[in-house]
Amino acid sequence: PAAVLGKRVFDVIVALLALIVLAPFLAIVAALIKLDSAGPVVFRQRRRGYNHQEFYIYKFRTMTTLEDGDHVKQACRNDPRITRVGRVLRRFNLDELPQLLNVLKGEMSIVGPRPHAVAHDRFFETRINRYARRLNVKPGITGWAQVNGFRGETDTDEKMSQRVAHDLHYIDNWSLPFDLYIIALTVTSPRAFANAR
Repeated sequence: PAAVLGKRVFDVIVALLALIVLAPFLAIVAALIKLDSAGPVVFRQRRRGYNHQEFYIYKFRTMTTLEDGDHVKQACRNDPRITRVGRVLRRFNLDELPQLLNVLKGEMSIVGPRPHAVAHDRFFETRINRYARRLNVKPGITGWAQVNGFRGETDTDEKMSQRVAHDLHYIDNWSLPFDLYIIALTVTSPRAFANAR
């Protein structure tokens, strides 16, 4: 459909422009991560995308661990696994920037439901009504739930239910203007960073 094609063209243009403009900054972040702690600069973890297809998400490494198994412990407030540089990156969502590559590969969109670790998907899809509907669209770097403050740790069913409710609202009401509005809020709204870890 034309709408799907339009969203894809928008994603590719935005991702390419962002990578070009941010290239010097991304290089500085990579150097800081390398100097701060041992381990790779970019962290890969399995996530589920459109139609439950698994892919590897890219993130700047912010922790001393690289969990990607059947049990993945979520980051929490004052988590000792988070590095000094990682704490700043997570505070301002900068650890998500490598996902621009996932967008170019067609695995993600700029805006959409945030993808969770596969282990967390398996846990919550048996507990939260309509959770699996989130996977009817491509996941996003940012989303309606995140700009409304529902990001960070989801240590209760209620927190995840609220996130899912916002994700489903986005899916049912998607439009290009809605995407542009969410992107604007991601950059300007304090609520987008409210629950950062």
